[in-house]
Amino acid sequence: MDQIIVVVYLVCIFALGIWGGKGVKTLSQFSVAGRSYGTFIIFATLSASFIGGGFSMGNAEKVFLFGIVNIFALWGFSLKEILVASFIAPRMGKYPDAISVGDIMKKNYGKTGMVVSGIMAFAVCAGILGAQVGATGYIFNIFLGIPRFHSILIGCGIVIAYSTVGGMRSVVLTDVVQFVILAIGIPLTLILGINHVGGWSVMISSVPNTHFTFPGTGKTMAQFIALFLAFVFGETLVPPYVQRLFLSKKSSHTVKATLFSGIFSIPFFAVTGFIGIVALTIKPDLDPNSAMPFVISTVLPIGLKGLVIAGVISIVMSSADSFLNSASIAITHDVVEPLRKKRMSVSRELLFVRVINLFTGVVAIIFAVKIKSILDILLYSYNFWSPIILVPLTLAILGLKTDVRHFVAGALSGVLGVAIWNFVLKNPGGLDGLIIGLFCNFIVMMGYYLLGRSKEAIQRSH
Repeated sequence: MDQIIVVVYLVCIFALGIWGGKGVKTLSQFSVAGRSYGTFIIFATLSASFIGGGFSMGNAEKVFLFGIVNIFALWGFSLKEILVASFIAPRMGKYPDAISVGDIMKKNYGKTGMVVSGIMAFAVCAGILGAQVGATGYIFNIFLGIPRFHSILIGCGIVIAYSTVGGMRSVVLTDVVQFVILAIGIPLTLILGINHVGGWSVMISSVPNTHFTFPGTGKTMAQFIALFLAFVFGETLVPPYVQRLFLSKKSSHTVKATLFSGIFSIPFFAVTGFIGIVALTIKPDLDPNSAMPFVISTVLPIGLKGLVIAGVISIVMSSADSFLNSASIAITHDVVEPLRKKRMSVSRELLFVRVINLFTGVVAIIFAVKIKSILDILLYSYNFWSPIILVPLTLAILGLKTDVRHFVAGALSGVLGVAIWNFVLKNPGGLDGLIIGLFCNFIVMMGYYLLGRSKEAIQRSH
């Protein structure tokens, strides 16, 4: 019965996505769906987008291994959402015709900024998509007995199909359904899991004390701080989240939706993390990657188990479709179009972005097969974004005047910072080079900005 429920759910999501994509005829419709959505819809699709395999199954895995310190680290992402709602979302009204990060970058840094950001957007989206596809492999393998590689093909295939046909319209429609299911199913799993092991006190006493202390099992405080900062900056303003800020013509809708999403993530990350504690209580020698699926299989009754499995699949698919859509938009709109001498026709542009969807899915499968840990894929992917794009993008949105020379200098400093720290110095203190690269980029770009302000002040004084 559980397998039937899952199959019916997948068929319904596929059909809903295809139906939702009817009438998509332009790249703008494919990317921002007419900017016609209100607060709840944006909140649901934004939340469904970021709560993927890494922040659910990956979180349960890391808490199983290292303790609840990983939940606190993930709250760096929650803080980021609240900061974006406070300082970034209110300013997105300055870009009424934008459909991608590249459109924002182009205003300050010209074609170079647009193309480079498009390439990096594709890289980070493909990597994060790979994490979601990898999670799909584990889910299908554990629950349906399908080999992991074939599971990855099935999961990715469904997402590719409806997102290729309908773009953002299909993504938003399926995201709302998936959000409702995961918001109910995952907390229910934790409640029944705690009851299964004999209650909260039994669970706490059955787990090593170090799992409830800072900095956790086998971790240093420096590593925790680095991980926290990686989640603050790693996915900040990545393309799918920026696109959500374009889904309404009223900035007040996107501000509220982003704030609500950040607040919602705080208890949700705690729930997914403690599912890892439940798994550790039941079976300490379990494969950590299987923590969440194991709990679902063990504690839920027939029928309800199928619904919750559908919820877990929702987590993965709702994030995968968003990053797939953004990756294809980045290559088509931010890389190929600016480099062409003659603009593609509307129909050809739409066909091209759909072909890119298929290609991106293949890249994601390679990521998922090569790297086993879901959360490790996320952290690796962040290196393509924050050290290179985040600082100039933020400065552009905040209205701080810089130009393409500053962008290039900052990007190069970010890349060098990551490379030297990770590969030459071998991560001193266990800190990841992402934060070092981001800091290097910030110092260079802010240095240029302040120098420019000083020159302007001197010129005005004369």
